[in-house]
Amino acid sequence: MIENFEPAYLKTARDGLLSKKIEAGRAVLRNCVLCPRKCGIDRLANETGICKTGHQAVVSSIHAHFGEEAPLVGENGSGTVFFTHCNLMCNFCQNYDISHEGYGRQVSDEELASMMLSLQAKGCHNINLVTPTHVVPQILSSLEIAIDKGLTIPLVYNSSGYDAVSTLKLLDGVIDIYMPDFKFWDTKIADVTCSAPDYPEIARQAVLEMHRQVGDLVIDEAGIARRGLLIRHLVLPETLAGTRDIMNFIHDAVSPNTYVNIMSQYRPCGKAHKTPGLSQPLSSQEYKQALQAAKEEGITRTDHL
Repeated sequence: MIENFEPAYLKTARDGLLSKKIEAGRAVLRNCVLCPRKCGIDRLANETGICKTGHQAVVSSIHAHFGEEAPLVGENGSGTVFFTHCNLMCNFCQNYDISHEGYGRQVSDEELASMMLSLQAKGCHNINLVTPTHVVPQILSSLEIAIDKGLTIPLVYNSSGYDAVSTLKLLDGVIDIYMPDFKFWDTKIADVTCSAPDYPEIARQAVLEMHRQVGDLVIDEAGIARRGLLIRHLVLPETLAGTRDIMNFIHDAVSPNTYVNIMSQYRPCGKAHKTPGLSQPLSSQEYKQALQAAKEEGITRTDHL
């Protein structure tokens, strides 16, 4: 339990470190290597790479979300900010119109700060930054504005897991709850679905860095997550996600007390039909087998086991 909880970013701001992080983030945008794609373009000049995002963030929607994990939702919901575009670009994405087709609008740092504050005003328990990897500098700049105007609830970094450790280090002392996906164990599956054969290794290093920063998930007496790591894993048909290997890694290399959400909602979306094995929904039997594999690998802290 955490008594007298204060979001990490407030101390970082008081110590004068947030402004330095903002400066460092903007410097990265000049020759963008923010994520493992390392496009190397000048986003401050509105050049765009794989994430199709220039110097301003693009947001598709904001709302109090009641479909997230229970420790995030509580009674008033998780305050989600859905960023448009993505640096991973899974061909089966269930938000294909947002990640691939670019549904959303550009927002200034001031507008993004106002969005955070509006979600806090609605009583949301946290600010849930969805697909934030490619807009970390913009988030940092907006956060500084929001802090000055009274933001005091935890920040959730809800990513694909395709995060550069160097960028995550910019977020040390800023993010309270990391919620990455760990999508694939096999490099070939990562390549055919996302053109990212390095995804498994990148995700392993990212998850380890996230855990180093915030530790295991801590939930308060009201059942609300305050700080820590929560990993999501979407089970794919025909064991294509490599669930057992991922659970083994989490237990042995991260922490046996890691909170894991093993998700069953895979369905063919986007261009999933182009990947052998992904053209059909996940069966109930396949999901049960995934849960059993997780249990056998020692994962016990989930909503399902």
